[in-house]
Amino acid sequence: MYRSSTGVRAPEFIGDVNDWINTRPLRMADLRGLTVLVDFWDYTCVNCLRTIPYLREWHDRYKDKGLVVVGIHTPEFEFARERENIEEAVQRLAVEYPVLSDPNYENWNAYANRYWPHKYLVGTDGKIIYEHVGEGAYGDTEEAIQRALREINPAVKLPPVMEPVRGADKPGAVCYPMTPELYAGYRRGIIGSPEGYRPDQIVNYTDPGGHIDGRIYARGLFYNGPEFLRHARKTEQPEDYIAIRYHALEANAVMKPDAGPFDLLVTQDGKPLYLRDAGVDVYTSDGKTWIHVDESRTYRIVANREFGTHELALSSASESFSIYAYTFGSCEEPD
Repeated sequence: MYRSSTGVRAPEFIGDVNDWINTRPLRMADLRGLTVLVDFWDYTCVNCLRTIPYLREWHDRYKDKGLVVVGIHTPEFEFARERENIEEAVQRLAVEYPVLSDPNYENWNAYANRYWPHKYLVGTDGKIIYEHVGEGAYGDTEEAIQRALREINPAVKLPPVMEPVRGADKPGAVCYPMTPELYAGYRRGIIGSPEGYRPDQIVNYTDPGGHIDGRIYARGLFYNGPEFLRHARKTEQPEDYIAIRYHALEANAVMKPDAGPFDLLVTQDGKPLYLRDAGVDVYTSDGKTWIHVDESRTYRIVANREFGTHELALSSASESFSIYAYTFGSCEEPD
């Protein structure tokens, strides 16, 4: 059961100089008299990625008025523990506020946290005065920030609460039920192929069709890792694939180029993606739709204009193709 941390003293940050990005090491004790917004995030988490534009703007708006934003990066996957990968993500996402790498979950556990993203607003006395789990409530969070800043300086001049950066964040947005996050590895995954999982082995998968929503299906040779499925042979053309049946507006995948960059063939309902339904990471070539995978991150694959149920297949000829998870989105802008 979720329990609010409001009124609890915020734990001290855990980490040395090698764990901090964009700043010298910070101590919560040294930030007394200021307002601190702590955000637990992971750069592969699509829900976290959707909140970052707000965090960037709050940092810019209020850093000179008494607010310190600190992103605590606690990794969901093993590769996201690596500082180099976190630094690359921080640069790519234009994150300029302090980031604390938390590879061993020390800060996560100190807060008894269980969610990505999870925001804690800490008042001038070091106690948590507001928190929010997940996406949304951006206006409420900024209003809480402004109340805290007015306690520091009642005469402070503050801007109007920022407008939503996406239509799906506006009041009245419609959010449909969607397929939950799907994990590819044997530790947390659900595979629908009849061969099942064989931990730490290569499996020659067959795909009988008749896919069930919310399960992962494979065809061809794939190595079964605890967090991932990795293609286990080279082919002249993309013929082995990972497929899912899902219901949502958006579909994304966390992937890693294990042995160098590769290109991934994308089909939806047996056809190339319509451009109007393609995610930002999709490109077209020779009438087909592809993704170029050159970083370990979340790739935006599908952004359907209408909610529905679809079959999505990802195929590669490369042994570098490793997939960790699928995530989905289901909110659309109000009329």
